[in-house]
Amino acid sequence: MTSAEMTVADLIDLLSGCDQDAPVRQAMNPFFPMAHRLAQVVQSVDEAGRTVVYLAEGHDADAQLGHLPPEVAAELTWQGPVQALPRRPRRRVGGN
Repeated sequence: MTSAEMTVADLIDLLSGCDQDAPVRQAMNPFFPMAHRLAQVVQSVDEAGRTVVYLAEGHDADAQLGHLPPEVAAELTWQGPVQALPRRPRRRVGGN
């Protein structure tokens, strides 16, 4: 049976290509993308008896770090790339 869920081995494989000194953040809520600081890894058993690993944010007030950078939300395909509107020429004093 193939699983659509990411496994611990998949996560380790993906993380192996990252800077090992970089902080770990969790991206949450695609409709209002926010970044959260991870604090815990907990292994448990689900209702079907399968082992499951949970990544959790901390209890601190600063665990939610704010809005996810737009380029990260675009990379996750949670929102499209945002482009600035074209600039109009500035009006000058005297009408030109």
